[in-house]
Amino acid sequence: MGLFERFLSLWVALCIVAGVVLGNLVPGLFHWFAALEVAHVNIPVAIFIWVMIYPMMIQVDFASLKDIGKKPKGLLLTLVINWLVKPFTMAALGWLFFRVLFADLVDPQTATEYIAGMILLGVAPCTAMVFVWSHLTRGDANYTLIQVSVNDVIMIFAFAPIAAFLLGVSDVTVPWDTLLLSVVLYVVIPLVAGVVTRKLLDSSQDHSRLNYFIQLLKPVSIAGLLATVVLLFGFQAETILANPLPIVLIAIPLLIQTYGIFALAYSAARGLRLPHNIAAPACMIGTSNFFELAVAVAISLFGLQSGAALATVVGVLVEVPVMLTLVGFANRTRHWFDRA
Repeated sequence: MGLFERFLSLWVALCIVAGVVLGNLVPGLFHWFAALEVAHVNIPVAIFIWVMIYPMMIQVDFASLKDIGKKPKGLLLTLVINWLVKPFTMAALGWLFFRVLFADLVDPQTATEYIAGMILLGVAPCTAMVFVWSHLTRGDANYTLIQVSVNDVIMIFAFAPIAAFLLGVSDVTVPWDTLLLSVVLYVVIPLVAGVVTRKLLDSSQDHSRLNYFIQLLKPVSIAGLLATVVLLFGFQAETILANPLPIVLIAIPLLIQTYGIFALAYSAARGLRLPHNIAAPACMIGTSNFFELAVAVAISLFGLQSGAALATVVGVLVEVPVMLTLVGFANRTRHWFDRA
């Protein structure tokens, strides 16, 4: 990992502080940014989100999909965890904590928004950072690429229906037009742009131009993430200073969900007798989130200053250090799979 990726949690924490400080020092500036909306889409945030997502989508190689049938068990594990387990356990944990355990600490409307943000995190499987986790666990890079590519194809069709169903179960009125617009803006368009870019730069004999371009965009992508964090916490600055407790409350179920999903997936991978270089990345994909998409959709559906947007941003803060601990655990338990 480069400097940005290695210390991403630190940069995110610093940007949270910067956002809160600036939001209180120059609130008028953030009010002006918040007013720049078209069809419930905030233009500055949308630009930063696209800057984040586009480099990730360039790495998706649809040509790799032809190799799906060669080692189906690892892919099957990822798909089951991502689409049949994770969204529903996230919704259940959100309900348990904010409707029952934390019911006296959060008002019902805000609790509903926190649950919605958690659901959006749960329905968005990771796309980009998985390549980092796979590399750190010495995973099979080609197989990881297949898993990510298949998940991105499924996400185009499954994200909106599953999110709408779970949000409806959680008593959130779902504006379908806004949800579908978000999928088009933050999944379909960047994915098409990534495919076109890959087509223009890549060749079967020489990947150097493509790899150079991806490396060139990495800092830009992280900068987009950090700028988004500054904006989001700037919008929420007054609320956070008045009551910082919500960040802690949101982080607790997110931590439980992350470690719980990994434990389930890792146990299943061992039971399926997967080789470690496929098992580890498969579990990382199922555990981590496409938080960029979750942030964008939360803003589009609920607004910049909503509890849902705050919950998705807390997901950014929690994910990187947690995933690094899981990478360390996966590397220390490699022998479990080698013996099998």
